[in-house]
Amino acid sequence: MSNQNHYQQKLARILRVETAVVSNLEKQLERITGKAGVLKNLMENNAAILQKKMSELGLATKAKAQEIYDALVSKVEADDIKLSEAIRTFFPRDHNDQENAVDFVKKVHFPGKGFFLKKEKAKQLLIAQPPKKILASLGYKYVEELLEKEDLLEVYSALRFLEDADWQNSVFFKQYEALRPEDFEEREIEMRVLDGKWARAAEAFVAKKYHNVSHLKELGVVFVVPVFLGISGETLRLVTLLFHYLHEVEYYSSLFFDFSKNEHDFAKKLISTLRGDVIENPLPEFPIEVQRPRFLVIQRYLAKNSINDWRLFQPHINPEALHWERAEAELSKIKEIGPDFQNGLEFWSGIGWTGDYFPSENNSEVLVNFNIIDTIMSLVKQRELVKYLYHHQEALWNKIFIDYFGAKQLEEKSKEYLIRGWFEI
Repeated sequence: MSNQNHYQQKLARILRVETAVVSNLEKQLERITGKAGVLKNLMENNAAILQKKMSELGLATKAKAQEIYDALVSKVEADDIKLSEAIRTFFPRDHNDQENAVDFVKKVHFPGKGFFLKKEKAKQLLIAQPPKKILASLGYKYVEELLEKEDLLEVYSALRFLEDADWQNSVFFKQYEALRPEDFEEREIEMRVLDGKWARAAEAFVAKKYHNVSHLKELGVVFVVPVFLGISGETLRLVTLLFHYLHEVEYYSSLFFDFSKNEHDFAKKLISTLRGDVIENPLPEFPIEVQRPRFLVIQRYLAKNSINDWRLFQPHINPEALHWERAEAELSKIKEIGPDFQNGLEFWSGIGWTGDYFPSENNSEVLVNFNIIDTIMSLVKQRELVKYLYHHQEALWNKIFIDYFGAKQLEEKSKEYLIRGWFEI
């Protein structure tokens, strides 16, 4: 392995792609931008950051993978305790403590306004296609009575975990095909904890997602399901997810507003984003002499379903990773609203893309990353090193693009080409 392409091989290994993918991309990007040594600098920065963070964790330079992983988990657990004390979420199953967490997040990032489905129109959709399982669960015979006595946004939130996915997609959301820009309005994003009545119905939903926060893009709602997993890191997981979904709702709201400028394909584009559509088939390859840098735009975490999805091995950007990066940055801002809150959460800021292979106890090598959400979610999976690596890898693809073109360009390109699913530079 020559020194010249050592960094290419290391980066390719971390991203699980052939070295030729990294090498070809680098040549194309260098030709287009005139910037040389970008990926080499990226990998040198990666190594420097890892050494700095390992030192902060009290680890030796030659620490084993399990030692590093355990130290990261311990850091998450310690940060969670300090955050719980600051927010006063000592019993995160308690509704009031959950409300405290939501209020705390609002102090750091107050929800702004967005472009969302009108509540009156949302009611009409429910009346046209009554949610039978929600009606049965709450003991209502007619949907009109349900809407008169229950909170509209809570009912919509419950669609996610009470009604069958097939009914939602083929029946209820079928109505969205007729939505028009005038069915939307500007109003404030809402963050809330659902009433305890939904807890039992939501247990399977939470167990499947491994967390208890979700959102409704088209209605501008971020909600906490009143069910917890009872696993350490509960408060830190809750707060980080709230930050993430808040950024995601803001991102898609701006897209909805842009879609509204062209009524004839408004509904089609809206539905595409709500489904999380991605490009389905590989793009044709052009002759090498006319090739330009090409990136896919992947708006969801494909590795959740298959770690070998072909799209993961193509150069791409992912707005989800952008939302997580911003959530990491907001963790470091928490101390600004509480001068006495010196909890060290800034440790996690800006390092979601970092990671490397470290020796394991059996003399093989294991990929360990310093991405906070991968570490938090690994706690849910009882310290499995291999399950949660995909947030890190998507953040690293974003980092490659940002180092050449900047974060602003990444967001703009992701929005411009989200529906198409790819772009060339």
